[in-house]
Amino acid sequence: MINVHGLEDRVAVVTGAGRGIGLRIAESLLANGARVAALDVVPPEREDILAIECDISDEAAVNAAFDQVEAALGPASVLVLNAGITSLAPFEKTSTELWERTLSINLTGAFLAARRAIPGMRAMGYGRIVALGAAAGKSGGTRSAAYAASKAGLMTLVKSLAAEYARDGITANVVAPALIDTGMLVNARELVERVPVGRLGTTDEVAALVTYLASGHAGYITGEVVDINGGTLID
Repeated sequence: MINVHGLEDRVAVVTGAGRGIGLRIAESLLANGARVAALDVVPPEREDILAIECDISDEAAVNAAFDQVEAALGPASVLVLNAGITSLAPFEKTSTELWERTLSINLTGAFLAARRAIPGMRAMGYGRIVALGAAAGKSGGTRSAAYAASKAGLMTLVKSLAAEYARDGITANVVAPALIDTGMLVNARELVERVPVGRLGTTDEVAALVTYLASGHAGYITGEVVDINGGTLID
């Protein structure tokens, strides 16, 4: 478990924190002293985390969730934008419904959460925004046009936030994982052969990186996309 400073008693909101990487991030922030709210359509059942049922693509639900966070914990100074879906389909068979659903969760949801959180961060003169991107957002990929486009849009959204709010003490960065073992990869052994370091990444490794960027150590890092992919996209 990473140990950092600057998270003690900070209020952290993690979207898509019901399981997997999002839950691990929430647990890491909690272990480093943050008061954590987990937003998801199926939030985790944890007594030490404020669990809020929330459809991140629904503006009213997002606003209500942040109202609940502020009433229970105070305004958020850390926002982790993890909520997302993976949509795979050949481009010509990508329905308009799938395209719109993917963008509404992966991109519009991040926009809604950040727009709701930033006024409180500006009032404090401090904020950390970390979004979970993806290697596909940089490289594209077959059968993943909607997903790749949503993650590319997320990356440029975060860069825009970094530029606009740097003078307000708010940093905004992207962590872009690839080939992380979440226990749901059906062809994990085949995937390992594509990774130069010879193994899949872990949710702990992603959570540690996000925790660092959310901490007081990372105040001079903003507008960056940090890859965590075992060398699969070495430039």
